[in-house]
Amino acid sequence: MPETAFTRHAGVEVPLICGAMYPCSNPELVGAVSAAGGLGIVQPISLTFVHGHEMRAGLRLTKQLAGGKPIGFNALIEASSKVYLDRMKRWVDVALEEGVRFFVTALGNPDWVVQRVHAAGGVVYHDVTERKWAHKGLDAGVDGLICVNARAGGHAGSRDPRALYDELADLGVPLVCAGGVGDEAAFVEALQTGYAAVQMGTRFIATAECEAHDDYKQAIVRAEAADIVHTDKISGVPVAVIKTPYIEKMGLKAGFVARRLLRHPRFKHYVRTYYSLKSIWTLKQASLKGMNYKDFFQAGRSVSGVRAVEPAADVVRRFAEAAAAADAA
Repeated sequence: MPETAFTRHAGVEVPLICGAMYPCSNPELVGAVSAAGGLGIVQPISLTFVHGHEMRAGLRLTKQLAGGKPIGFNALIEASSKVYLDRMKRWVDVALEEGVRFFVTALGNPDWVVQRVHAAGGVVYHDVTERKWAHKGLDAGVDGLICVNARAGGHAGSRDPRALYDELADLGVPLVCAGGVGDEAAFVEALQTGYAAVQMGTRFIATAECEAHDDYKQAIVRAEAADIVHTDKISGVPVAVIKTPYIEKMGLKAGFVARRLLRHPRFKHYVRTYYSLKSIWTLKQASLKGMNYKDFFQAGRSVSGVRAVEPAADVVRRFAEAAAAADAA
């Protein structure tokens, strides 16, 4: 594989990230991607609340499974709750103490993460969906941008991958394509567009190491891009999910009262907190219990490139070989 700005920052061989996923980022998956030469990202709520690991012990287990190769850490820095923010700060400090040097931030101002991580010699990439958020991240000193496009799973952006790249390419930092990449051809296309790396989530859910229920994995394998819809009835903001009988019955739009409250300057915080707690529970149960709970499965339009459940290392290897072959040609 040719080097990119991202591989130099992360200290990895393959410009491929297994994105942090709630609730699907278990240590076995994160470690397997890193061991294969990519970069697995620890999602702390998934590690602790879903998979039951104490933070320091979970990080050590993940590093062991990675075979000594780098892993990353996802710091969700939404500051509406002081209790949550204080806990995230402790977790970032623990990750630094355990030798993690690559961090991905989202949902807030990353300045305090940048200060801690840069002091330890690490790097910080920040999730963005458009230029104004990129500027805020760069003002805080981030080293790269995770460019979340309209094809992503979970909370997707609004631009297609090429348009988002063109919008951000002049900012002078490495850009990572996040969304829409499920097969080797899309991976090569993203790198040839100019992205320094690709972040994938949906593709890595459908792997042997991911502890998501097989119903979830098979739903991804069966789905096509047209089966991905956006609903705001789970978290209060649009989330990309697979259209299933449960989703069709539930509907895609929050009710009139909820929409009004989400825009209200006084009540929106409480409504968002309610939605957050609701979505944390729903996503955990659906991921672990499958259709025995509800057929509610987050995924992006990259499902069209996923045709089998396979070992994570095989995914990394195939994508690396395709990129190397394209570069050689």
